[in-house]
Amino acid sequence: MSGAPIAVIGYGNPSRGDDALGPELLERLAAATGIDPGCYEPITDFQLQIEHVTDLQRRELLLFVDASVTARPPFEFSRLTPHRDHSYSSHSLSPATLLSVYQEVYKTAPPPAFLLAIPGYRFELGEPLCQRTAAHLARAVDFVRDLLAQPNGTFWNAQVDLMARPFEV
Repeated sequence: MSGAPIAVIGYGNPSRGDDALGPELLERLAAATGIDPGCYEPITDFQLQIEHVTDLQRRELLLFVDASVTARPPFEFSRLTPHRDHSYSSHSLSPATLLSVYQEVYKTAPPPAFLLAIPGYRFELGEPLCQRTAAHLARAVDFVRDLLAQPNGTFWNAQVDLMARPFEV
């Protein structure tokens, strides 16, 4: 662990089209300018597993990034709370279940955690990111850059609240 105050955890399978959104966002963040690389640690994997609980220690904020078949474009940003769901007994975990495991293992509340869900449309083996998904990803990268520029829970929570408001014409 790097000791960075923020862990950005992008997960998904880079060989399955839009499922690559989490790892792809981390690659684009690494190439972006104007981001202090010491403010966050990028963590990528195919899926969340119980071992990832150690990556959450000594953090101020957690950001999980994943593809979603139900998220509204260009992305959804939400707070996470510890909650053990059906994934607890499967090979991979949901972010909420991982937070629940953290509570159980460390006997304390996890750091404030958030989910960035980016809509994906094509998940077949060998597919590239589809054009529509790539546009959502570009906006999501800009959004995460703004989050990293304001590394405090108050700002991040305000962004959740702003996204929850109905769109005004």
